Amino acid sequence: MIDSKQASAALDDINDVVQRVRQSRIYQIASLIIVTWGVVLFAAYIAVYTWPRQGYAIWTVFNLLGVVITTVMGIFINRRSGTPRFPIRSLATFLLIVAFGVFCSMVLGHFGSRQMTVFWALYGMLFYAIAGLWFGYAFIVIAICTSALALLGYYYAGAAYLLWMAVVHGGGLIAGGLWMRRI
Repeated sequence: MIDSKQASAALDDINDVVQRVRQSRIYQIASLIIVTWGVVLFAAYIAVYTWPRQGYAIWTVFNLLGVVITTVMGIFINRRSGTPRFPIRSLATFLLIVAFGVFCSMVLGHFGSRQMTVFWALYGMLFYAIAGLWFGYAFIVIAICTSALALLGYYYAGAAYLLWMAVVHGGGLIAGGLWMRRI
C-alpha cells in the first residue's frame, strides 16, 4: 500500500515520462521536416548563386517543392499515427505565414535581393523560436544560431553571401534537425 505522498510522486513521475515521450515524438517529426527544408534551402541558395537572374523563379520552385514534400510527409505521418486526415491546418498555417511574409517583403518592404534573403531567413527563424516556446528549447537554439549567423553574413560575407547562407541557413537546419534526433 502506498500513501498519498508516494502516489503523488508516482503520478509526477508518470507525467514527466509522458512529457518526455511527447517532446521526443515532436522532435522526431520536426527533425525530419527541418532536415528536409535544410536540404531544399541549401540547394536553392546554391542555385540562386549560380543563376542569380532567375532568383525569384528559383525560390518559387524550391519553396513549392518544400511545401509539397512537407505536405506529403504530413500525410504519411498522420496515417502512421492513425490519423488518416490531410494535414490541412498545418498547410493553411504555413500558407498564411508565407502570405504575410510576401506582403511584408514585396508590398511593404520593397526589399532588394540581399535584404529579401535575410528577411526570409529571420522570418522563418521567428517561427522556430515561437515553436521553441511551445515544444522545446532545441527550436530556440536553432533559431538563435541561424539568425545570428545570417545577420553576420548579411553584414560581412560580401559577394559570397548566398554561399554563406547556403551553409548557415540550409546547413544549419540540417545540423539542427540531426541534433534534435539525438536529444
